[in-house]
Amino acid sequence: MDQKLRLALRELDQDTSSPISYSGLSNALVKEKNSVHFMNSLGGNNVLKIHCISDEDDLGEHLLKPGEIYEFSFYDSIMGTLINCDLWQGIEFRFHANFRAYEGGGLIGHYGKQNFWFSRDDGIYFTHGKDEPKLEYKWVYSVLDMAPSHY
Repeated sequence: MDQKLRLALRELDQDTSSPISYSGLSNALVKEKNSVHFMNSLGGNNVLKIHCISDEDDLGEHLLKPGEIYEFSFYDSIMGTLINCDLWQGIEFRFHANFRAYEGGGLIGHYGKQNFWFSRDDGIYFTHGKDEPKLEYKWVYSVLDMAPSHY
């Protein structure tokens, strides 16, 4: 297993915050949020650009240097939760991947679900944190459109 992956997973395992807690006099059970994690495992000094959009929010663009992690957490919507992401890397960010980084919710909500995405030179790898990451998506080379704008 990739050493950076081991370290990232070990940090999550050592998190001392309990996924289940009680609040107030009602003793209401607080469920753990779901999370999506991106790690730049690209070679050299390749910067990774990430832009994710959920069915409710635009999470903005984020730039990661090699070894950096971007992560966010959330509760599933009762109507379902979809998070689609675009990743770019390389010279002028010409290598691109677009994929669904998370799908859940609806009548059967998820709690504590973790999706780990690793950007490597040959593509995007995925794991829930229990198994070795597996290649899910290859980078697609994009030629910049140099045509004049119609606006």
